[in-house]
Amino acid sequence: MAIRRILTVPDPVLKQVSTPVGAVDDDIRALMDDMLETMYAAPGIGLAAVQVGVPKRVIVMDLAREGEEPQPRYFVNPEIVTANRDLLPYEEGCLSVPDIYDEVERPSQVRIRYMNYDGEQVEEDCEGLYAVCIQHEMDHLNGVLFIDHLSRLKRQRAIQKVKKAERQREDEAEEDEAPSAAAI
Repeated sequence: MAIRRILTVPDPVLKQVSTPVGAVDDDIRALMDDMLETMYAAPGIGLAAVQVGVPKRVIVMDLAREGEEPQPRYFVNPEIVTANRDLLPYEEGCLSVPDIYDEVERPSQVRIRYMNYDGEQVEEDCEGLYAVCIQHEMDHLNGVLFIDHLSRLKRQRAIQKVKKAERQREDEAEEDEAPSAAAI
């Protein structure tokens, strides 16, 4: 297993529509294992393959609370079968839009169908945080970020804030690498 780099806005790969997976094989399981390790290290509760630069319809998730046993979940080719009309507002964040949080309304309950880690077809109902998280991650598979649900102004501000933070991290990394006068 390996920790992969998580892409951040405005990386164009994040806007790609992910392609379906033909079968759950060892390569897909290795991808899911890497994604799970990456998500835990970030830390986060959900991650789509496109966020690590692999535009395939694969998601990992773990909604276990701090102190609980990990409960990793794997979703290959997930699809929403039905969605409740009742909307649930929830403050969302995203590993690809670091340090930005805003309220998004999504259906409060959805029925999903997907293949699991073993390639078995599963259909189940989701509600609450599970429903919010699976819809958020499935948006990624369609090239949609949670900030795309916000007003244009809020979206632009979020992207600018992420870009600025990235530039600051790069500047700090360069300063750390520069030789000091004592080292010469």
